[in-house]
Amino acid sequence: MLAAYASSIDPDDPLHGLEIDERPDPEVPPGWSTITVKAASLNHHDLWSLRGVGLSRDQLPMILGCDAAGLDERGNEVVVHSVVTDDSWRGDETFDPRRALLSEDHQGTLAERVAVPRRNLLPKPPELSFEEAACLPTAWLTAYRMLFTRGRVAPGSTILVQGASGGVSTALIVLGRAAGIRVWVTGRSEDKRSQAVKLGADQAFESGARLPERVDAVMETVGEATWAHSVRSLKPGGTIVVSGATSGQAPPAELTRMFFLQLSVIGSTMGTREELERLIRLCVERGVRPVIHETMPLSEARRGFETMLRGEMLGKIVFTL
Repeated sequence: MLAAYASSIDPDDPLHGLEIDERPDPEVPPGWSTITVKAASLNHHDLWSLRGVGLSRDQLPMILGCDAAGLDERGNEVVVHSVVTDDSWRGDETFDPRRALLSEDHQGTLAERVAVPRRNLLPKPPELSFEEAACLPTAWLTAYRMLFTRGRVAPGSTILVQGASGGVSTALIVLGRAAGIRVWVTGRSEDKRSQAVKLGADQAFESGARLPERVDAVMETVGEATWAHSVRSLKPGGTIVVSGATSGQAPPAELTRMFFLQLSVIGSTMGTREELERLIRLCVERGVRPVIHETMPLSEARRGFETMLRGEMLGKIVFTL
């Protein structure tokens, strides 16, 4: 079967190890199902895997990809929840210390077929295309959990989203607007800031700019480069929700400001099957749709990876099969 996979690891040149070629069909353990993939979306997680973050050389070759929508063995249209837990785990999947995303301990979704636990399958509603559904399980689910589960952001609140164009950032804009939240964003280019406003952001600012007023919460995925700005943008009692650190993870802690203004820092990772189910329902009932930068065949996946590596995307890149 055709697949996009990591054949080697290179921290400095991640695309060096990317191959698009034939791979064996997946092995299917008891309690698992084989999904015929119709669409799969690209995530920064895939680039990190090619750099060797969360993926070691002895696990290679590893098919990349966390997200997929397709057909199960009975022909049912399904969406794949990408967090795989230990069989004995019960409760919030993101707290299982043995959890792994597809493409970490198990072969991923950027392939014609993928094996997943049956408990990880949710029905795909007819209102969502395969391409739209394939955007939800990682970036959009991360944004949903950041906003509503971990951040507990209420309608009428003001949030700041650090970064205006990635999959999580665009999801935060669209979901926040749908929930009645005032969304401000930062972006490095005027074009990205303009696009964010078109998506529903109330205002967009240059990175590090002084805001008109302080915000209730900051959605932080950038890390070291934006941390000081995030801390200084909060109202007393405000919250930073962190789900990534793409620019580094060693910023000054700002401890004096933290305790004096009683600020909160909350981590957030992925999301649960139940949250994905609610996210899908929200998309259907409120007409919310993922932002797709481009759709292309899996055979052209290298071009999609190159676009992400250059930071030239607005929303999600989706591969079709």
